Amino acid sequence: MIKHLLFDLDGTLLPIDLDFFYENYLTALSAKFTGIIAEAEFKEKLLASTMAMVKNEDPALTNEEVFWRDFPARIGFPRSFLEPIFFTFYQQEYRLLGKNLPPAGPVQPLLTSVFQQGYSVTIATNPIFPLYALEERLAWIDCHQFPYRFITSMEQMHFCKPNPNYYREILDLLGAKAEECLMIGNDLEEDMVAALLGLKTCLVTDRLINRGKLKVKPDYTCRLVELPQIINRLNN
Repeated sequence: MIKHLLFDLDGTLLPIDLDFFYENYLTALSAKFTGIIAEAEFKEKLLASTMAMVKNEDPALTNEEVFWRDFPARIGFPRSFLEPIFFTFYQQEYRLLGKNLPPAGPVQPLLTSVFQQGYSVTIATNPIFPLYALEERLAWIDCHQFPYRFITSMEQMHFCKPNPNYYREILDLLGAKAEECLMIGNDLEEDMVAALLGLKTCLVTDRLINRGKLKVKPDYTCRLVELPQIINRLNN
């Protein structure tokens, strides 16, 4: 019986093109650091520190700890100097990135319905951002007010997608069995890898990402507008 629904955020619930979004994100963030480092160099170093989180295998370190051990050494300034700049960015310029998004379609009615049906809902996004940045992205689609079980942020999580340990950690946090969970996402590699642990999977194809690196067949495949029909049939 499915008790827990795990939703990817970017490209699944949030109607954004990831390449376009991250390029705009990096450009806007790098502008906050132009006084100390060139834009291209900043982007390179930030992406390298992000990859340090993605590749981390140490369960004793949160992704936040991995990032802040790596990034200051690359850029030559301490965390105490850098972190307030990030925070100011997220409180100001970052919010502007949510302007002029395409319509989110059935997302809010979908989430309203699954909560009404009694499902536990987790936003299982790749935890390379702080919680307040993820909550802001949910606000862009007016879905920040729901009582999520949790949102996988860099402060909380110790692994990133597509590492299967990311999903093991979610199972531990939920106190759930794999067969009680359905992972819903648009990225064949990062989201459907959950199937390797026994989670049920649903591939949302509206903004499909398939790098050809993972050969796995989802339990369900649909467009976002068709997802409510699948969820309504889960335990019938």
